[in-house]
Amino acid sequence: MHETVIIAGIIEEAKKYGEVEEISLEIGELAHVPAHELIESFERMVDWKITYKEKKSKIKCTCGFVGHPKVLEHGHDFFFIECPKCKKSMPEILEGKDIKVIDVKVK
Repeated sequence: MHETVIIAGIIEEAKKYGEVEEISLEIGELAHVPAHELIESFERMVDWKITYKEKKSKIKCTCGFVGHPKVLEHGHDFFFIECPKCKKSMPEILEGKDIKVIDVKVK
């Protein structure tokens, strides 16, 4: 369960601020774990209020296209994307792979 390692790191970091009651995350569309899987696992590990927003991905292709890719498939620790302009598989990813803590509210 790859997501438990990611969540454990987030929990450890958040607890540095005190007794956590709420956390806000930004989850990249192409993060290692899809947002819904990450949140489901997170909710089983803590009793905090968890809010999140998904950050759309952005690519740069050798054909000159810069923008949102066509996401062909995204699963646990993998994804397949292509350029919507030229259909080249796996262009350079500029944004949308990270999981970020945006805010931590403590008691």
